Parts: sequence; structure tokens; C-alpha cells
Amino acid sequence: MTPASSRRRDLPAIVASIAATVLGAGLGELAAAIVAPTASPFAVIGGGMIDLAPAWAKDLAIDLFGTGDKAALLVGIAVLLLVVAGAAGVLERRKAPWGRVALVAVGVVGAIVSFTRADAGTLSPVPSLIAGAAAALVAGVLIARLRRGRASAASGDDDGVTRRGVLALSGVAVLAGVMATAGSFALSGGARAVSAVRAALRLPSPATTTTVPAAADLGIDGLAPVVTPSADFYRIDTALIVPQVDPATWALRVHGLVEQEVVLRWDDLIALPQKETVATLVCVSNEVGGSLIGTARWLGVPIRDILARAKPTAEADMVLSRSVDGFTASSPLEALTDDRDALLAIGMNGEPLPIEHGFPVRLVVPGLYGYVSATKWVSELEVTRFDRAEGYWTSRGWSERGPVKLQSRIDVPRSGAQVAAGETVIAGVAWQTHVGVSGVEVQVDDGPWQKATLATAISADTWVQWSLPWNAASGSHVIRCRAVSATGETQTSDTAAPAPDGATGWDQRTVSVA
Repeated sequence: MTPASSRRRDLPAIVASIAATVLGAGLGELAAAIVAPTASPFAVIGGGMIDLAPAWAKDLAIDLFGTGDKAALLVGIAVLLLVVAGAAGVLERRKAPWGRVALVAVGVVGAIVSFTRADAGTLSPVPSLIAGAAAALVAGVLIARLRRGRASAASGDDDGVTRRGVLALSGVAVLAGVMATAGSFALSGGARAVSAVRAALRLPSPATTTTVPAAADLGIDGLAPVVTPSADFYRIDTALIVPQVDPATWALRVHGLVEQEVVLRWDDLIALPQKETVATLVCVSNEVGGSLIGTARWLGVPIRDILARAKPTAEADMVLSRSVDGFTASSPLEALTDDRDALLAIGMNGEPLPIEHGFPVRLVVPGLYGYVSATKWVSELEVTRFDRAEGYWTSRGWSERGPVKLQSRIDVPRSGAQVAAGETVIAGVAWQTHVGVSGVEVQVDDGPWQKATLATAISADTWVQWSLPWNAASGSHVIRCRAVSATGETQTSDTAAPAPDGATGWDQRTVSVA
């Protein structure tokens, strides 16, 4: 048999194995929706890959796909699974039963990984095992039928009829897999229930509020609004399946190096005096000039008040916050107990937290990058020490404390924009949360640095808008900006990637004036 004819014979087996795997994956997702919603085979494998990913891989994914990194990962997993399925089909045709063994092995790997998840339960391995077993069983049946068809063809019967029958059955298997996946979404009652609870929830009135001055927003087209709408707020986290936490079952445990362990439930939390504040959050993966930053009006209880109840001991210097999905962040104790508005937040822009942003309770800590502070769906605060515990990303090579660096960004004009000659404006935002910004300077081409006009800052914990009039002459121009902090530090021109403690350098835009 020639290699070409062997490959032609492999093709129906590849199709059959891929179809069987689609069916198995769909049945696995359906089983997860019924018995273990957090153990979706795709989410389990994806979560394991995120856990194993080095810092550079995380940065690359965010750089390439931004807030669509999770969707890209799921698509990548699907493509990889189809490749494995195709290879298993070839193996099953040539060396049965090793193709089936390979498909079962994929399911077993998923089952093993499911046990490593923080929210693992007794039934967590079941969906992956069902997926692997179903894929192997159906692939085995279809490919065995192909072999029988070829044996019949050797004795003079029509092998084409068998191939067409197998391809038709493969199509049925794909359709069944798609329907099973759709059924898994229909059965995801937990998500609908929590959404309904959130929609009916009424937030308590704040005891103290923060006023946003009218002069804080310059009202320039294309400039980021001073308060980011919740729908536009960036989302970066490790949750492939957004945790669905009912406030009625939520609890926060404060323990570790404390004199008194504290447990708070939802009713306890909302009965406490609430503070409304405006704060800017920044992701450590934000590139110079990037969009992984946003400002919102937050409502919650100061974390320092909760820690005061627990009374941390003198040796403590860190608080390890933990999410219901196992994510952890290591925040310096002083950042949670000083005068900044570090909150156990329950509200965002006048509404309960969006589910994807941590409903019902998350941490908001100005002055620290999110990876060491902004724990969503928070369930635990462990008072400890930096030399005894590490957060999720710290253990993967990122720095342990993560203070936000001085940065500025040009929003107007956009890079590559076509600008009309004459009077126009250059504008953007600048920030160093919990320090504040005292000025911004702008350079056009290699000319002198010019002082921009700052909008009225809401507080040191938020970004500030800035603008500079510009008489644009025809031609191509390079615009740069740099900020000056409230302490007199000038933003460095040294270029550094986000890892391990945040990007540095000057934002730069090239525009064409005609």
C-alpha cells in the first residue's frame, strides 16, 4: 500500500474520531451542568493550563488577545483536542485499540486535573471521564465499521456504501455533541439564579461618599471618561467559568496571625457602615499606553475595620486573600490598614458588582496592581507573612508587593490617526494611584517638553485627565508624554515589560497631519 492510499484510508477514520470526540465533549459538558458545574472538561483543562503557564505566557496571551484571552484559550484547547482526536483516529485504524486508549487517557487526564482545582468535589472527575469514555466508545464503533467495510470490499462488496454510512453517522454524532453542549447551557441554572438574585438586590446607602468634581472630566471626544462604565471596565482574572456565588451562602473568614478569628456573612457585611469611593484599578499586564485600567465608583466596607476586629499580631506583614475559585493575592498588611480606601466592595457604579467583576464581594485596593490586591469573589483573608506564603502570581515569578508605577497615556489623537492641520488638542490620562499626579508634559517630535493642563483630580487614588492645545502642521509627527508624581518624580523613559512588576516607558503616538 502506498503512503498516499494509506492517508486516503486514514481520512474517514480521522473524521469519525473527531466526530466521536465532539460528541464526548458535549456529553461531558452536559454531565458537568448536571452534577458538577465547575468541572466542565474545557474549564478544567483550561484552568490547569493557566495554572501551569509561566509569566511570559500570560503576558503574551494578554498582549495578543487582551480581555479576550480566555476565549482564545478555549478555542486553542478545542483545536488541540481536535488534533489529538484526529491522531487517535489514525492510531485506531492502524493499531487498534490504541486510538481508543488515547481518547480515554485524555478523559483521565481531565479527571485528574479536576481534583487539583480549589472548588473540586467528589463528582468533579465524572464529566471528564464521561467525555473520554464516550469518545472512545463511539470512535471504536465507527472505525471498526470502516474496517469491516474494507474487508467486504476485498471480497468484492461496495466499500463506498460503508464509508458513506460512517460519514453520515459521524455527522449525527457531531450534531448530538452540539445539542448536548447547548443543553449544558440550558441547564446552567446556577448562573441564572445568581443573576436573578443580583438583579433583585438593593444596595445599602453609603455613610460617606466621594464627590466627582465637574472639572474632573474635560469632555474631549476620544478621551477616556473619568469614570469608566461597568460594561467597559477591563476584566483580567484566571476564571474560565465565572464563579456563581449566592450572597445567602457567602461568608468571609479572617484568620491566621490574629488574636481573634472573624467570620462575616452577607447580612453582617451590609449591616456595617458603607463607604463610597472612586478608585482606579490597574492590571500589572498593562503595557505602556494600554487599556487594562479603569476607574469606578465603589461601595463597600473598609478592610481596615474588619482587620481591626481580628487584631493582627505584631509579626504579621501580609494578607493572603483567597477567592472561591482558589485564586490568591498577597497584599502588604499596611496597604489594607492605612488611610487609603481599601474596601471589601459590594457595589460598582451604583449597582451590585457585576458577576464577572466579583459579585457579591471583592477587594479594591488603590495603589497596588490587581494581581496582589483585587481578589474577586473573595472568601478568605489570611493574615500571615511574606516569608511564609505566596499569592497565585507571586509564586509564578511576579514581584511580591506590586505598587502601581507612575504612568501616562495619550488618548487623543489616536496612533496612526489622520489629523487636520491647524488648532487641535492632545489629551490623555495619567496615574500613580495612592501617590497622585502633579503634572504631565508633552513632546511633539523632538521639540521641547510642554506642560499640559490637568483636570481636577478626584483624589490621589484615581487617574487624572490632561490636555494640551496643539497647532498641528502638515506632515508626520511623533507625540510623547510623561507624568510627574505628587512627590516630584518624573516618569522614567526606561522601557520595561510588564513582568515582573509593571511596564515602564513613555507612551508615544505617530500621527499624520494633512
